[in-house]
Amino acid sequence: MTVPIAVVQMKCSANPQRNLQQAAAAVRDAAARGARIVCLPELFMSEYFCRQENHDHFRLAEEIPGPTTHHMRALAAELKVVLIVPVFERRAPGIYHNTAVIIEADGSLAGRYRKMHVPDDPQFHEKFYFTPGDLGFCAWETSAGALGVLICWDQWYPEAARLTALKGARIIFYPTAIGWLPHEKAEYGAAQHDAWQTIQRSHAIANGVFVAAANRVGMEAGQGGAIEFWGGSFICDPWGQILGSAGHSEETVVIAPCELDDVEKARTHWPFLRDRRTDAYGGLIQRYLD
Repeated sequence: MTVPIAVVQMKCSANPQRNLQQAAAAVRDAAARGARIVCLPELFMSEYFCRQENHDHFRLAEEIPGPTTHHMRALAAELKVVLIVPVFERRAPGIYHNTAVIIEADGSLAGRYRKMHVPDDPQFHEKFYFTPGDLGFCAWETSAGALGVLICWDQWYPEAARLTALKGARIIFYPTAIGWLPHEKAEYGAAQHDAWQTIQRSHAIANGVFVAAANRVGMEAGQGGAIEFWGGSFICDPWGQILGSAGHSEETVVIAPCELDDVEKARTHWPFLRDRRTDAYGGLIQRYLD
C-alpha cells in the first residue's frame, strides 16, 4: 500500500490564531496534493516560548480536547486525512506536557503522545515548562497505516525509535523545533544540521521504518535570546534514502509517497530486528555501567 505523507515547514508567530490559520492552509494544500497523513511542527501555535523561563507562557497551554484539537478534528474529517497536531497540553494545575495528538481521518481522536525526553539547554528551557511524558512509546493503526510519533529531543534517542517500531509503527513522525544559536552557527551550524538528519536516517535504517521530520523556520528573537530555526524538514525510507526535503528558510509542505510494503522488504533483507540479542541488553535500563 502506497501512502503519500506530508510534513509542514512553517514560520510561527506570536499570534496563535494566525498560526492556526496558516497550519490549516498548509494541511489543505497537502491534502489537495494527495497526502493522507500530515504532520505539523512542534508547538506550532506560538513562537518557541522555551527560549526563556517565564510563567506568563503557561497561558499558552490548553486542554485536550481543546480549541486547537476541535479545529483540527473538523479539518481532518472534512479533508479525510490523518493529522499529527502538536499541542502545549494543560493536564492539570502545575502539570503541563509537550504533546502530539493523532487525529483520524474521520475526525476522531486516535491518541496522544507526550514527549518523553525533555531538554534543558541554553534557550531550550523545556524542563521549566514540561512534565516528562508518562504514556510511553506508542503506535497507532490508523486508516492510512501504522504510525508512531516522537517529539524533537526524542529524535536523538535510538531507544525511543526502537520501542516505537516494536509497538508496530511503520512510519515515525518527529514534529520538531530545532535551530541554530546565531553565535554558534558559523562554527558548528553545518555539523549540527548534518548530525540531526543523520541520526534520524539511522533510526529509519535500524528499525526498517519510514521517518518524517517537520521543523519550523525563521529567526525568533527577543527576551531570552534568539534562535534561527533551520527547517530542513524531510522524509526518508527504511534504507535512509531521502524521498523529499526542504531548505533552511522557506515555508513549504514536503510530500512523499511511502510504499508501506517496503517495511517488510527492508526488515527481511536487513533483519536487524530478527538478530537482536534481547538476552544481553539488560544494561540499557541502567543510567551508566561502572
